[in-house]
Amino acid sequence: MNTAADTVLPPVTGAWREGDPVGARRFARLGPLRPERGGELPDVTLAYETWGRPAPDGSNAVLVLHALTGDSHAAGPAGPGHPTAGWWDGLIGPGRPLDTDRWFVVAPNVLGGCQGSTGPASPGPGGRPWGGAFPLLTPRDQVAAEALLADVLGVGRWAAVIGGSMGGMRALEWAVTHPGRVGSLFLLACSAAASAEQIAWSDAQIQAVRNDPGWRGGHYHDAPPGRGPHLGLGLARRIAHVTYRSEPELAARFGRAGHDGRFDVQDYLDHHAEKLVRRFDAASYVVLSDAMNAHDIGRDRGGVAAALRRVRAATLVAAVDSDRLYPPSQQAELAGGIAGADGLRVIRSARGHDGFLAETEQVGALLRELLA
Repeated sequence: MNTAADTVLPPVTGAWREGDPVGARRFARLGPLRPERGGELPDVTLAYETWGRPAPDGSNAVLVLHALTGDSHAAGPAGPGHPTAGWWDGLIGPGRPLDTDRWFVVAPNVLGGCQGSTGPASPGPGGRPWGGAFPLLTPRDQVAAEALLADVLGVGRWAAVIGGSMGGMRALEWAVTHPGRVGSLFLLACSAAASAEQIAWSDAQIQAVRNDPGWRGGHYHDAPPGRGPHLGLGLARRIAHVTYRSEPELAARFGRAGHDGRFDVQDYLDHHAEKLVRRFDAASYVVLSDAMNAHDIGRDRGGVAAALRRVRAATLVAAVDSDRLYPPSQQAELAGGIAGADGLRVIRSARGHDGFLAETEQVGALLRELLA
């Protein structure tokens, strides 16, 4: 059912932009960065949020890395500057698994993102948004920016680096690229390298955005409301969301129920598409999806097995048993290849890939074990 908000034209971008409410964000200017695949970012900014207080020696810092459409707002309510509540709100805070009376928790918005970090909606050379001219990125580029952020924050070594899905890719890159800077590691629902099937699903979403007439080669950010590639971004979200959930869950929740000539599951996908186009940027979705496709921990390192041998951190690897996008066999490869991994842990959930976000009790128990 449409609400009053649904009848308002969608914004040309859901990106955070200069002049919008800052909320709990902080900003770090990190200087220039040259992405692996060419181009240059002359003045990188990362938005980030923190909880707790850093120890004088920086030894209690924990890095939490978000998934594709997440951001730095890992904990806290929705409000000005934050259209949704924290995506791991139940896990971060006093007495919670990421206990902020003990740990200094840092969550950055990824490079290429759209919630305060340098990305396609940010001003480029000349002051206009980068748009389609934004450089291609890899997870290693994103970790390079996060390492500069750690330097700014005075964190020489993270007590733990934690991430699921796209965040897990970056967490793994941290442990391989900077093994001396990662004390412990938590990898959820991620892989050592993007598989052909994952690339195929992602490419369908990228093409949905790029084939929207409002895409305009990625240079749409100055268009009026309703004229951006929101139809393509909504279609991409519909495709993605099916891969994020499990078939048994969708069958149990919706079956063939419907009304007015439509199935309830279609309304469900419409709802998630509408939400995303109002809080995210289509060009960031393309840039980040492309970066995920480029994920390969073994590239230029002698292969996956050799790369995983670089990890020195005590490691927990967790799979979601119903995950059809990042199946447990991929996490088993990580657990078997990292010397410091304590076997493969399995999160029981009907919710598919999204179980790493939804099953907070199970994830919280693993976090407490890692940080004990």
